[in-house]
Amino acid sequence: MIPEKDVKRIANLARLSLSPAEIKQYQKELSPILDYIGVLKKADITKADVTSHPREALNVFRKDEAFKETEEEVGKLVQAAPDKKEGYIKVKSVLK
Repeated sequence: MIPEKDVKRIANLARLSLSPAEIKQYQKELSPILDYIGVLKKADITKADVTSHPREALNVFRKDEAFKETEEEVGKLVQAAPDKKEGYIKVKSVLK
């Protein structure tokens, strides 16, 4: 089990305030995670291909195209809105 001081340090870095019960709980939960990281550090990766991202082959970009709505679709959207003004959807101000 990892020492209490290590859990407190991790909590401090994460800006968390933990109760004594939570510290005990995290001591138990973090120990197996850190043990597994130790196992991963020992893994032989000398024959592994170097990649910048493990899913690089799936990173497919599509052409960015604007979607053109019909006037009927826009009208339905505006009519469905709870508050409208001069044909536009009225929303609460996001800037003060």
